[in-house]
Amino acid sequence: MPEEEKYWKGDHSLCTAKEVEAIVRAEGATPATVGVIQGNIHVGLSSEELEYLSCSKNPLKVSRRDLPYAISKGLCGGTTVSGTMIAAHRAGIPVFVTGGIGGVHRDGENSLDISADLTELGRTPIAVVSAGVKSILDIGRTLEFLETQGVCVATYGTSKHFPAFFSTKSGFTSPYQVCNPQEAAKLIASTLSLGLQSGVLLAVPILEELAGAGQQIEKAIQTAVAEASAKGITGRDVTPFILQKVNKLTEGKSLQANIALIHNNAKVGSQIACALSKQVNKRKLRSTTYHDRKQASDSDSNIVVIGGINVDFIAKGKSKKLLFGQTNPGNVCQSFGGVGRNIADSLSRLGHRPLFISATGTDSHSDAVLNYCKHMNTSGVARLEKQTTATYCAVITESGELSLGLGDMDIHQQITEQYVSQFEKQLSSAALVCLDGNIPVSTIDYVCSIAKKHSINVWYEPTDSDKASKPFLSESWKSLSYSSPNLAELCTMNKTLGLQTPEVLPCSFDEVLNVALALSRPLLEHLHCLVVTLGSKGVLVCGEHDAGSVNLLPRQQKRVRSVFSRTDDDDDDDDDDDDDDDDDDDDDDDVNYGSEDKVYCSCVFRGVGYVLSTTRHWL
Repeated sequence: MPEEEKYWKGDHSLCTAKEVEAIVRAEGATPATVGVIQGNIHVGLSSEELEYLSCSKNPLKVSRRDLPYAISKGLCGGTTVSGTMIAAHRAGIPVFVTGGIGGVHRDGENSLDISADLTELGRTPIAVVSAGVKSILDIGRTLEFLETQGVCVATYGTSKHFPAFFSTKSGFTSPYQVCNPQEAAKLIASTLSLGLQSGVLLAVPILEELAGAGQQIEKAIQTAVAEASAKGITGRDVTPFILQKVNKLTEGKSLQANIALIHNNAKVGSQIACALSKQVNKRKLRSTTYHDRKQASDSDSNIVVIGGINVDFIAKGKSKKLLFGQTNPGNVCQSFGGVGRNIADSLSRLGHRPLFISATGTDSHSDAVLNYCKHMNTSGVARLEKQTTATYCAVITESGELSLGLGDMDIHQQITEQYVSQFEKQLSSAALVCLDGNIPVSTIDYVCSIAKKHSINVWYEPTDSDKASKPFLSESWKSLSYSSPNLAELCTMNKTLGLQTPEVLPCSFDEVLNVALALSRPLLEHLHCLVVTLGSKGVLVCGEHDAGSVNLLPRQQKRVRSVFSRTDDDDDDDDDDDDDDDDDDDDDDDVNYGSEDKVYCSCVFRGVGYVLSTTRHWL
């Protein structure tokens, strides 16, 4: 777990950092001190890196806003609470120990001087173990701000008094209280399972034997605060000035108390982290799904599908036009869907047994859909208390046209990065991972990072135009191998990447094909294959040319291929005549159409030859 940035330099900071790491190890946890060295964020500093950072001249105090600048300039610095939370979360660390967090500064209602630590706690799911809020701040307003940010605050121990760093009592109480590491771990686990994307603040009071010096330190703080105000010291310079001044006024007692306080927080935080780890491991061993895991081979499935599971209600009218505001005659039927479920269902019926990861409630809909899916490996489907299974209701006309659709899909947001990470072993060894666009962006990014690390093939099914952009909001899309968008979703993907797209989608077959080809080409720089659904016009399969067809296997390396163009009527002997087409290699827009049933076309870019095919009728 990471340790806080230090406001003291040299021997004190280096010695304290090493002592804290030793305490963490003694409690059975793994320390990972966080810092920025030469523009690189380090989670887990070596002894040499700790020494280097402690000896750095003018190290930067790195908060969320400072990270881009520090990285771009190659600077060194210690991370604040907000900076450390970001790094820890990215590294998958759920518990973080510090001295005290920042907060609302005194007179903050006028100056609006509010620490970024508070907003970070409101948007990053990390448990921060600290001695509460630094006593130089406005503790009351800080607690109010944390409430506004939706941060769960609890005092650790036998009292609900919220600590004031050097004092066990601040004059305020915490909303909640946890008595021991196990209770604290349950609170953290509950927060993470809800997928709220907000943190937990656990306030640990200073040890009673050290609290006696609190009164003297508090007087020194008041003096230092007044001097800082008189000298016009503001912003990030306030805390270092006050701590140094207080240390001088108390003749080192405040520094000793500060170090002892951090030592105690490290001990308590390590115990909480170990308790959390045990609870998570216990949950992994205990099935939270509807089915018993009857076959040991289920956990070894080489295909993983992550996505939504729905109960669908289809209301079909008996007239060509539905009249809103009154009852229409029709039929209502129930079926089971969800894009991810449909994919896993299809693969199961084809003889595979993919691991399906999703989430349902504990209601009757969940019972029904999981009973229907008995032929599938649903050992990755979490049943969540106080949640409702996703439902979708479609109202369609007699001809099958959709008139109205309503969906209750909120539970899909519970397919979080934290939950999916429990299956990292299966993800890392999978031959194929299928994702649907219903799951959160953070989960997609996590799976893509695993795919990049282990060279895993990922298939992304966008589900709709709005969700098609999710992997393309970052570099995650470059880790995809396959995707199956329709033309509108393909436009969204290109638009998200800042590429030009048509304002209006074409209607004629030739225009649709040309637009689909043009929009597919930029994505094929990283994806191995695109399956573009074109409605009644068929399916366009785009990928690397291989022996007169599309190679669905990932390409190992880029290589120049000759332009390939053929129809169903071409003889196989014509495959050797590719050299005759060399003059056309630079014309990416040339498309040769064959019979109505199947057309092959090709283009060359980035030094790679691609063949694109379309089938005019559904297979």
